[in-house]
Amino acid sequence: QVSLVESGGGLVQAGGSLRLSCAASGRTFSSNGMGWFRQAPGKEREFVGTINGPGGSTLYADSVKGRFTISRDNAKNTVYLQMNSLKPEDTAVYYCVASSKYYGAYTSSWRYDYWGQGTQVTVSS
Repeated sequence: QVSLVESGGGLVQAGGSLRLSCAASGRTFSSNGMGWFRQAPGKEREFVGTINGPGGSTLYADSVKGRFTISRDNAKNTVYLQMNSLKPEDTAVYYCVASSKYYGAYTSSWRYDYWGQGTQVTVSS
């Protein structure tokens, strides 16, 4: 059974940093696109960042560009999201995603057929 397990969420003050991790099990995603989405209370789910299989290509939402960095360790079947200069508007549940079919970095949620359970990130002002 394939699963994605996120960790690293928590409460942080504005301007602080957090590093989210997502460990995949049940199959390898070393050749496949992985990424992060988030959903804040009362808002629609939105794209955050994505990375292609080899890890050489990344895409980010404009709202996090320059502050967040996505990376991956294919030997560990794990993807990371380093979040710096956090703002209260970054408060959301963050979901790790992985694709079984696509190798690139994509912003559309339909490209990803595996989703983690989510980890809460709360940024206080």
